Amino acid sequence: MKSKWFFTGRYSGYSLQSFQRDLLSGIIVGIIAIPLGMAFAIASGVKPEYGIYTTIIAGILISLLGGSKFQIGGPTGAFIPILFGIVMTYGYENLLIAGFLAGVMLFLMGVFRLGSLIKFIPKPVTIGFTSGIAVIIFTGQIANFLGLKGVESHEYFIDNIREIASHIHTTNFYSVLTAIICLAGIILTPKLFPKVPGPLFGLLLSTVAVIVFFPNHVATIGSSFGEIPETLPKFAIPDFTLEKVIELLRPAFVIAILGGIESLLSAVVADGMTNTRHNSNRELAGQGIANMITPLFGGIPATGAIARTATNIKNGAASPLSGVIHGIMVLLVLLLFAPYASHIPLASMAPILMVVAWNMSERKVFYHVLKTKTEDSLVLVVTFLLTVFINLTVAVEIGLLMAVILFTKRMSDHLVTVKALPNQKNKHKKVQSQMVSEHHDCPQISIFNIEGPLFFGAAQTFSHTIMATIHYKPGILLLRMGRVPFMDTTGESNFDHIVQNFSKHGIILISGIQPQPKNLLMKTGLYDMIGKEHIFEHTGDAINHALRLIDENKCLGCRHFAFKECGKLSGSIYQAGEKAISTP
Repeated sequence: MKSKWFFTGRYSGYSLQSFQRDLLSGIIVGIIAIPLGMAFAIASGVKPEYGIYTTIIAGILISLLGGSKFQIGGPTGAFIPILFGIVMTYGYENLLIAGFLAGVMLFLMGVFRLGSLIKFIPKPVTIGFTSGIAVIIFTGQIANFLGLKGVESHEYFIDNIREIASHIHTTNFYSVLTAIICLAGIILTPKLFPKVPGPLFGLLLSTVAVIVFFPNHVATIGSSFGEIPETLPKFAIPDFTLEKVIELLRPAFVIAILGGIESLLSAVVADGMTNTRHNSNRELAGQGIANMITPLFGGIPATGAIARTATNIKNGAASPLSGVIHGIMVLLVLLLFAPYASHIPLASMAPILMVVAWNMSERKVFYHVLKTKTEDSLVLVVTFLLTVFINLTVAVEIGLLMAVILFTKRMSDHLVTVKALPNQKNKHKKVQSQMVSEHHDCPQISIFNIEGPLFFGAAQTFSHTIMATIHYKPGILLLRMGRVPFMDTTGESNFDHIVQNFSKHGIILISGIQPQPKNLLMKTGLYDMIGKEHIFEHTGDAINHALRLIDENKCLGCRHFAFKECGKLSGSIYQAGEKAISTP
């Protein structure tokens, strides 16, 4: 790629003062990222150091290569259910493969400029699975919060709840006290010491309390996962096979979609806070590269982290260098203080993740969509329940499918195909639908107002409506298409069916056709079949042409008076007929 893809404009006007701002914000975000990285890794079913590795490698690469100037990347809570499910089903080694495949997909999305398409994922789907993820994360930490013993992790929510319920009698008072101390630190620190990261203070406070007052009474990272190595992660290529790649495509795709949504949402938040504008395609490409490289060092999937990105901005970040410094900061902590991290109680990690779950739950938006009691409410609830009780992969697939089906139905309902006639009382003689009645309709000319997209969801209804209402076989069919913004090939096929059938005994006229439908008809040859001379820009010209084509003899005795010319035609012909009859 050209160097401007990554660097143009990102460091313009950079100065020593800018570096000082980046250094401060990078150090602060790096400190915050350490407990989060370990907590997300543990909750995902892998060792805590893998979260640290992800924070370092992905964090640096996403800042360097991404499309947002202030984005902070790393492991996030949104990934926990899908990563945990992959680990439980396929194992850690295959998680690395799935992460790599997701990186490839993200990179290709960026290269093929699909960044703008991510925003078309319906809000009820994203809110549904985000809220579901929050529930899974929160309930997943109950066992550590209570210090339950002998609890086994399962893939499904119900099994985990049953496991907690069956072991509730093993609750450890010391673990509960530790968790409460940490939670209090998280909640109170922003109020008492706004400059101090709440999760870090709560973690340190509760860890010190355990070491001083009741050591060896609660489970720690060291007792559960072993010592955290104080070395750099080792490079290793996962065991790729065609069978594994095929098997992991679905979960990899969900990781990619989820990562794309989270990263672009975080970038949008950063834009709003800094009055800047990110490059969505470059962001996806950068995320892709980071997720391809991170698994080679044992890291888990990463994406843009909204809370850490916001913290980065609030602490004065000036460029992507702050994200790089954040990764370097985590690396230094790993090399210098890794042995001490082994003393961190698991009960201290639980409140951190519970607060993350609470903050990401989107509870207000969830309730707002729910109370509308629309199709969106149904999509929201189904996506939420599937996320919680089945898995995120199924939830996203079913949620998107439902959203597409319901959207198609809504759009098909918007297509209006109804007979119309000029309103003689209107100054401009506008053609209106409500003018047609049993005693006011031209037997020779049928005019239809067509409004809405003519696509696969509505094409058949359009065809049936017209064919059913022209059973009396008028000589001329005028279709007013000025309000048809779009036509797909299914719509064109049904349109062709009407033309083929009606042309056997009559003539089709079209007025006001828009560019997209017109171009499609030209490409398929239907435009020429109808005839250029039968396609008009204005309905008035089309009606005048139609009146020249009618059989005036059939107007004899007609009292419908559908057009202003009808009085003259009907009266003159009727009078001429009387003369002809009375003449010897």
